[in-house]
Amino acid sequence: MNWLKSIVILLAAFVAVFLEAVLRGPREFLGAQIDLLPAIIVYAALSSDIATLSLVAVLGGLWMDTLSANPLGISILPLFAVGFVIYPRRGLIVSDQFYPRFVLGLAASALVPLLTLLLLLSTHHTPLLGWGTLWQLFALSLGGGLLTPICFWLFDALNNALSYLPVAESSFRPDREIRRGRN
Repeated sequence: MNWLKSIVILLAAFVAVFLEAVLRGPREFLGAQIDLLPAIIVYAALSSDIATLSLVAVLGGLWMDTLSANPLGISILPLFAVGFVIYPRRGLIVSDQFYPRFVLGLAASALVPLLTLLLLLSTHHTPLLGWGTLWQLFALSLGGGLLTPICFWLFDALNNALSYLPVAESSFRPDREIRRGRN
């Protein structure tokens, strides 16, 4: 059922990008748009294979860039970089607790926009920068950090609802009679 998990992660990335473009309430309230793709990248890096991580980075980056003012494809490399830093170390990360999920989501939500900004500046684009950029980075990082454990909880609930646990086979047959005592 690994393909089902991959489809659910990709579908969640698509819906997250769509909701970020449509919902204006959080953007107007906070003054910054909370990005869910870094949280989904953290989940994909910790719980799926490299192909799913790559698909989420490429397709999520393209979807994000088509609905934003970014040049097409500029978000792919930062998403890849964050995912590929986490992926080889996933055996060392205690991914079933709130704090590591929060810290990874916070770091990913801060690094993806910073790397995107670095790429924009290196390609001679002139993004709007000012003191408000620091507030936006703070709100984006904190919001992404808080939403990452929620993403883990939601994906685990969907995985439990859509898949089944295999039954452990036992070598003991219940219809076999065991004789005890002496003959």
